[in-house]
Amino acid sequence: MSDFITQLNQVIIPKLQQELGVANSLAVPRLRKIIVNVGIGSRMKNTKDYSDVVDNIAAITGQRPVVTMAKKAISNFKLRINTPSGVTTTLRGKKMLHFFNRMVNVAFPRIRDFQGFSEKAFDKQGNYSVGIRDCSIFPEVNPDDLSHIHGMSITIVTNAKTAESAKALLKAFHFPFKKTT
Repeated sequence: MSDFITQLNQVIIPKLQQELGVANSLAVPRLRKIIVNVGIGSRMKNTKDYSDVVDNIAAITGQRPVVTMAKKAISNFKLRINTPSGVTTTLRGKKMLHFFNRMVNVAFPRIRDFQGFSEKAFDKQGNYSVGIRDCSIFPEVNPDDLSHIHGMSITIVTNAKTAESAKALLKAFHFPFKKTT
């Protein structure tokens, strides 16, 4: 992990500073937080037990997630007030960098028939969201222990002002984008 932080400070930030034409190294865009979110609405219909989802996210991220409750009742989704609807965790600091490093270098290469992620998933503030259908790409999750395969939504929040500078930041971290021809 210290090698990753050293590489960030000595290689990636100066490279981005030169690429973006920024005079001050503190003005280079950086990762602010990573939000991992899993919806458990379908689990509540069948089994009413979501403890394995909580345990998987805790193992993957290294911190205990928060169970979010429904704020409104929606009859079409058979959702009542104060019933569990999701599991979420927010990573910052060294845990965020450690998770990002494992996600890019270990988990994403394990996706079957992986071609890369779209470059169009950036919002106007420079944040990137990606959805993963199978949580077993992370080595912390044992596929034999899973009773139900669940996906997750990962949002990478940056302090970049534009989507182009955020894209340059993720490319500097070797984030796997689709090859454009």
